[in-house]
Amino acid sequence: MTAAPAPFTFQVTAADGNARRGRIATPHGAVETPAFMPVGTQATVKAMYPEQVRDLGSDVVLGNTYHLMLRPGAERVARLGGLHRFMNWPHTILTDSGGFQVMSLAQLRKLDEDGVRFQSHIDGQKHHLTPERSVEIQGLLGSDIQMQLDECIRLPASTDEIRRAMELSLRWAERSRTQFETMGGPAKGQALYGIVQGGDDPDLRLRSAEALSHMPFEGYSVGGLAVGEPQDVMLKMLEVTTPAMPADKPRYLMGVGTPDDLLESVARGIDQFDCVMPTRAGRHGLAYTRHGKVNLKNARHADDPRPLDAESECPATNTYSRAYLHHLVRAGEGLAAMLLTWNNLAYYQALMKGMRGAIEHGQFDDFRAETKAGWARGDIAPL
Repeated sequence: MTAAPAPFTFQVTAADGNARRGRIATPHGAVETPAFMPVGTQATVKAMYPEQVRDLGSDVVLGNTYHLMLRPGAERVARLGGLHRFMNWPHTILTDSGGFQVMSLAQLRKLDEDGVRFQSHIDGQKHHLTPERSVEIQGLLGSDIQMQLDECIRLPASTDEIRRAMELSLRWAERSRTQFETMGGPAKGQALYGIVQGGDDPDLRLRSAEALSHMPFEGYSVGGLAVGEPQDVMLKMLEVTTPAMPADKPRYLMGVGTPDDLLESVARGIDQFDCVMPTRAGRHGLAYTRHGKVNLKNARHADDPRPLDAESECPATNTYSRAYLHHLVRAGEGLAAMLLTWNNLAYYQALMKGMRGAIEHGQFDDFRAETKAGWARGDIAPL
């Protein structure tokens, strides 16, 4: 007889101010928090082997419902044994609902109470994504952490538009939860997160968070930020939202962000993050390091023999010279994207590990100040 999957659990193991150190348990392993989740949009973290991603300290990666439903198709992935087997990632997987991607297809979609009708950006084929279908797709993929379908709108927007989208997302949250339980998600040890919306309106954010907290989700997310608003607005929304989110459940800030965003959001009680920034930046010649950002396109690096950071444990960071990386970027070589993505994900994971240790030892504020001082100081060689 096959043993029942381990249940999804979350435990806060230490706190320093509002910053939390914790552990999520899923059927595919533990996730140490605060956690950064590399984005594997189409069942791959671009320019990286799965083994590399894991070796850098990643406990979980993100897959995208919208892209995977279009290609290769959720039913096909299910027939092939599920997303974990398909992408050779035996660890935890989180899938988003597809709502953010559909939002970006404003010219190709029609939204109503039932869901969203849209045309594929690949072949123009018409699709209908409802809260039920989104959860069904995520169930077919077999992801450990799934997301309700929501409507994410760009900012700035009118209060009426923000309210309409927030209230629709709450109704979709109830439908998503019903579908998740119908499909037996809890019995499989899977989790479904609700998503707080409300744009840049504090009152609407609070209403959304309080309403969702009365629904039996395994975790709660903050959506609809980093969509055009300044960082200080995003942080203000977190200060309003996180106190209204259940303290015994993980809190996930979706689509964020820069290293500074991560630091400041952890200080406000966030446990999970995802963002394309480190991988996308790597493909465009930008490196993140403890000395700040390094743009390898700049000519000043052409004669610089130093590695990005000799003290880093990552081979991409401590081995290859800036001059060589500059050459690869300027020449358009694929190795440039591979090495800089490797560096960037290594730095992001090192930053998260540093935050976890600092919280455990009650030194988060010191760690945050020292980290920012390192970015400000930099180490660019003179011309």
